[in-house]
Parts: sequence; structure tokens; C-alpha cells
Amino acid sequence: MNWLTNVVRPKIRNMLRRETPENLWIKCPDSGQLVFYKDVEANQFVIPGSNYHMRMGAVARLKSIFDNETWFDVALPEVTPDPLKFRDEKKYVDRIKDARARTNLNDAIKVGYGKLEGAGVVVAVQDFDFMGGSLGMAAGEAIVRGLELAVEKKSPFIVFAASGGARMQEGILSLMQMPRTTVAVQMLREAKQPYIVVLTNPTTGGVTASYAMLGDVQIAEPGALIGFAGARVIEQTIREKLPEGFQRAEYLKEHGMVDMVVHRHELRPTLARLCRLLTRAPALDAASKSVQPVTTPAQIVSAAETAPAAPHA
Repeated sequence: MNWLTNVVRPKIRNMLRRETPENLWIKCPDSGQLVFYKDVEANQFVIPGSNYHMRMGAVARLKSIFDNETWFDVALPEVTPDPLKFRDEKKYVDRIKDARARTNLNDAIKVGYGKLEGAGVVVAVQDFDFMGGSLGMAAGEAIVRGLELAVEKKSPFIVFAASGGARMQEGILSLMQMPRTTVAVQMLREAKQPYIVVLTNPTTGGVTASYAMLGDVQIAEPGALIGFAGARVIEQTIREKLPEGFQRAEYLKEHGMVDMVVHRHELRPTLARLCRLLTRAPALDAASKSVQPVTTPAQIVSAAETAPAAPHA
């Protein structure tokens, strides 16, 4: 009896048992519903029922923007991996190794050059899964290099921001990336090329205080948390209760901090229209030719929201 119980039965149980992947199901943070991971992935990481926008990795984001899901990876400058020899509960170099193994990225920002509805664009994507998308020397170099390439190619620069702020393990060196990226944005502006920022959930800290709020057009995804300090810190400082939805994309749009709140499914055609309007590129179809010339920022945003989408290249 012991042989049947201890040996035969466990073997039969193991034969019938199926391994379930850890990410087979996703729980919606908004509604609590369980959704099949493949369904969410096919829906650009938007929960089908609640329309909650999940975080999107850098590679998946680039695939969703470029024509035919193809682009050229931009080579980024090498930086000193651990300039301050920082250590808390864990060595900083070990944290970087773990983040690289988990995300298959070299650092928090990935830059690509390709076509968006036939027009060349440079796109930088901040991946929150890499140490919270924190801004360090490598991320700063990536933004600067992307802006320089946009100037060289005479093309628009689009950045998808998602960050908790500056990377504390690099101290003042991470804070120095704020003025560096700001100067690089000004360089693009002097070259008269569009700079479009897409604020995703969350965008906070030093990133918000630098390149993430300097766009010619500021777009946000629905429900994105956008701010500098956290809501609790602000409440404790001013000793007042903050309004409902404070620091969310919709609230910021109502108060003029964001130009547009665009659903992820509409981002690609909206970005393509903005690039055509800001570069005064010819329309790709007869329907788009009906769009009148625009000159003011308000007209540009209005035209981008209402103009018909051009067909894919």
C-alpha cells in the first residue's frame, strides 16, 4: 500500500500535471478581471473590457509604431557602468545585470529609426521594466543621440516617456542628464524639426522636469500618471486634499498641461498625422488633401485629432 501511495500515485499525478506559465493570465488593475495574456498582447496591452492601458515594453512599442514592424536600432554610446561604485542592499552593477537579463535591453531607453506611414522618424522608448525607466547616464546618452540623429536625418523625433525619475545610484551624474537632454531638445528645435512627446504611465520625477515636458505637442495615454512629486508628498506639503484624478492624463489635459489624450489604438495614425502637419509633408491620399493648412499649435492639435488617417505604407 505504501508503494502504491508513495511511488505509483505521485508518478501518475506528475504525468497528468501540466505546467502553467506564470504570465498566462493578467489581472486588470482597474476592474480586477482576469484576462488571457495572449488577448492582451494582441490588443497592444490594453485590457479589452476596461480599456486599461498596461505598460508596454520597448520592443513591442517600436513594433506598434514603425511600418511593417521593422526599424534600424540606433547604436548608443557606451558609458561607465558604475561610476560611483554604489551599493545599497545590492551592488548597482548587479542590479544592472539583473535588469538586462530580465528585459533583454542594455538600459532603460531603446532608440530606433524607421518609417512611419512612409516618412522617416526617430523614436525613443523608455522601458519602465528596466529599473523603473530611471534616467541615468546611459539613458541620457540615448536621448541625446536620438535627437542628434533626428537632426542629421532631418526627421521628427518621438519619445515615449515612462519613468520614476532620475537614477539615484548615479547621484549628480544622473541629474546632469536633465540639462543635457534639454540642450539637445533645443538643438532639434533650432533645426526646425518636430519633437513629439507621448507620456505613458507613469512619467514622474526628473524626466517630467526635463525632456518629457518640452514637446512641440504633448500627448498622453488614457489614465497615465504624470507629475513630479507624488500626490501624498504634495498633500503633506500643502496640507490640502488634492482633487479627484489629480496628476492623471485627463486632468492635465483639462488644465492645459497636455495637448491630447489618445487611446493606444489611435496613437500610430495620430503621430503620423502630426508628423505630416509639422513637417508640411504632402498627404498620402486624396482624402488627406482636404486638410487645410495650419499654422498655430491649437490648429495643429485640432487637425491631428480630426484629419483622416493615411493608409499604411
